[in-house]
Amino acid sequence: MANSTSSSFAYEWSYDVFLNFRGEDTRYGFTGHLFHALCQKGVKTFMDDQDLRKGEGISALMEAIQESRTAIVIFSKDYASSQSCLEELVMIMECLNHKGRLVWPVFYKVDPCDVRHQKESYAEALAKQETRISDKDKVNKWRSVLQAAANLYGWHFGERYEYEFIGEIVQEVSKWINRSTLHVAHHPVGLESRVQKVKSLLDVESNDGVNMVGIYGIGGIGKTTLACDVYNFIAHQFEGHSIIADIRENSMKKDLVQLQETLLCDVVGEKDIKLGNVKKGIPIIKSRLCKKKVLLILDDVDKLEQLEALAGGPDWFGPGSRIIITTRDMHLLHFHDVKRTYKVEGLNDVEALELFSRDAFKRKHVDPDYLEISKRVLQHSNGLPLALKIIGSDLYGKTDLEWKSALDTYERIPHDDIQQILRVSYDGLKEFEKEIFLDIACFFKGYTLSYVKDMLHSGRSSAPDNAIRVLIDKCLIEIDKLCDKLCVRMHDLIEDMGREIVRLESPSEPGERSRLWSSEDILHVFEQNKGSNKTEIIMLRLSKDEEVQWNPSALEKMENLKVLVVENAHFFGDLVLPQKSLRVLKWYGYPESSLPADFDPKKLVILDLPMSSSFTFNNQLNMKFKSLTEMNLSGCELLKEIPNMSEAPNLKKLLLDNCKNLVEVHDSVGFLGKLEYLIMDHCTNLKLLPREMNLTSLKNMGLWNCQSLMSFPEILGKMENVSELDLSGSAISGLHFSIGNLVGLTFVALNGCQRLLELPRSIFMLPKLWTFEADNCERLAQVQNEEGQDQETMSSHVKKASFHRCYHLTDKFLSTLLPCLRIVTDLSLNYSNITILPSCISVCLSLTKLSLNECKELREIRGLPPNIMYLSAMNCTSLTSESKEMLLNQVSYLCFESFLVLFEEKKNVGA
Repeated sequence: MANSTSSSFAYEWSYDVFLNFRGEDTRYGFTGHLFHALCQKGVKTFMDDQDLRKGEGISALMEAIQESRTAIVIFSKDYASSQSCLEELVMIMECLNHKGRLVWPVFYKVDPCDVRHQKESYAEALAKQETRISDKDKVNKWRSVLQAAANLYGWHFGERYEYEFIGEIVQEVSKWINRSTLHVAHHPVGLESRVQKVKSLLDVESNDGVNMVGIYGIGGIGKTTLACDVYNFIAHQFEGHSIIADIRENSMKKDLVQLQETLLCDVVGEKDIKLGNVKKGIPIIKSRLCKKKVLLILDDVDKLEQLEALAGGPDWFGPGSRIIITTRDMHLLHFHDVKRTYKVEGLNDVEALELFSRDAFKRKHVDPDYLEISKRVLQHSNGLPLALKIIGSDLYGKTDLEWKSALDTYERIPHDDIQQILRVSYDGLKEFEKEIFLDIACFFKGYTLSYVKDMLHSGRSSAPDNAIRVLIDKCLIEIDKLCDKLCVRMHDLIEDMGREIVRLESPSEPGERSRLWSSEDILHVFEQNKGSNKTEIIMLRLSKDEEVQWNPSALEKMENLKVLVVENAHFFGDLVLPQKSLRVLKWYGYPESSLPADFDPKKLVILDLPMSSSFTFNNQLNMKFKSLTEMNLSGCELLKEIPNMSEAPNLKKLLLDNCKNLVEVHDSVGFLGKLEYLIMDHCTNLKLLPREMNLTSLKNMGLWNCQSLMSFPEILGKMENVSELDLSGSAISGLHFSIGNLVGLTFVALNGCQRLLELPRSIFMLPKLWTFEADNCERLAQVQNEEGQDQETMSSHVKKASFHRCYHLTDKFLSTLLPCLRIVTDLSLNYSNITILPSCISVCLSLTKLSLNECKELREIRGLPPNIMYLSAMNCTSLTSESKEMLLNQVSYLCFESFLVLFEEKKNVGA
């Protein structure tokens, strides 16, 4: 079990689907259409070239099959007459189906029974194969895999439209591949036999009851790796699945109710489930999952209360459910009445030598010149995968003498003392690398890579990228992909080793240490005023709101404090902050109305004071934030204005969302050349933005639900990086024509802007704009042309436009709008007061879907786009009979007067 991590990430397969088919039967028909539809859906699909099977193509096919998550086998009439198809099927069934990945059969114009029992054309083809080749075992193998594949779940094409059949396949495949496959090891040494043993305990084929299986063993032995590999084999057989990772650590950071909510969200597919507390969550989980067949992995459990909250008993889950629990504590499994358990043992010598060789020599087999000295490594690692990987990485590329020197050090350390073995790798780091390692071990395990880099860079004033790369190479940390984000992971034992190094700086007095992360130690230092100039980072993170007793001068002695993070702690008394060194101040619920009067923020890089109900910038409107890159004042309810920020030239993030009383943002913010994020969503009293903007670095601007916002700034120059603009719910009456300078926009939403009267034509001319929404803009009535614009030559790139419930839309509005929507494919004009659909709509050559529901004033259809496929005109009560006849004659799918008219039925409906 080569890679013993406490989490897993999605593996990047080369292909999602491998297509197996007989080219002469279906390449230019059904299979070609299926390939195209899968690719259009974003499914990475392998479809071989016609000559690929010849010569060296066999190895390429084998590699493609191995690198595919699933396969679709298309059984056509003459499929079995192709030896290459049959050989390919053998590879598919061996490489995919036997390794827990799905194989789907498609019976295209053949009876599944003919394939399963080799009748009709299949009987004839296989009889001919037997006469052509002398190897009868090969033909028998073909018969066997044909029967096995035909018995799998799949699709049978009967009397129906082929595009509908393909759509069903694509929908099912897309749904399945959205379930991430977990990557468990780069070199899966020793896993296969262990996986089979756990699968045997799980007994997945039985649906009679619920089985709980406990996987236990020492830290670093590969429990999580094993559980995740088993998951990959069996997850597709369950209705729902959830992996709750790092429970031991996460239950310290979060309430157990949050883990309950994660479990429910994963399995039932809902978002933002709130349970209130653990006791309320237990009956809800039981009620909602008791009839579902669920696969649940509870990773790194260390307390009985965690099991009682997340999987209290077999009766919580539906028949056939399986629960896998990983833990270091065998007794915990007994206490929870988990009868099926598996102890993960260390690797044997053969497995250990292969795994060590993978890291020490970057190949499967050991260098013969290093065989004897490698055996010394095996002896001291004692089969522990983590130690083998770390020592192997540490020795990679070193000379024989360096190996002997390092191993002499290992031999002086007892091999059950893993922390000391790991310390050898730490001692080989450079000083800055050691600092970064200790920062991660003490504070940042489990956080996203981007957040960790930002915090380390801000706190240490130097980019940590190279040091992080060294730590990865030394196997001291790992970067895992979790929920589409890269996260920093570290094995528990390595984390313990790093924290022990810091503890030993001053075993008896925490205030003399460089880093403080334990709330108990931090509160001791604060209450007893034991701070010193040795402390560089403090992160006080309490699991829930708590009043804290402290000496207000506790921080005054910490002259070298660089990072201070406080969460859920409420302090009383005047605050004194370090003057010279502080670079990061993150204080959730900061207790004061302003920063200390004598505070000098020249070195401050991050100032995050979210949810600080008293903070107002009182008397600090001209403070100079020369180094500041991030300011987060989200949820500061008394904050009324953002002051002059011209003295913060390096600011990249300004987060002001949910500042309910914020009224004004100073004009200087509009000229912060490095600003990338300006977020003001839910600032319901915000009225004044900067009058002008030239934010060339801006990537994200949030203005959703700013109900009092009357106007949007004039954009002075090209702003290429903002991709979305959502002004929904604001009080703007119009937009300046300079909105056309936001040339990177792909999405614009103005939904619910009740005072919006007109739109500048320039907004539709944005070169990347794909989607435009202006639903429920009840007063919107016109598109304003700017001087010098040529309507005949200008055209937008908008593909989807929606003006739902814009009651004041007029014929003039449409006549102005439609000529600049030449490539729109989906247009909604529901509930408008238009009376005529003008002939100029014929210029919309790409329009295939048009919605005119509830346009009760609509009388006349003067033209239709040439490629219109679907038109919905429900309850258009004023429509003339001539216009209805035009719709019936020209539209393939017409939803009209409460029924759907298909093109085959039009003539009958017209009659």
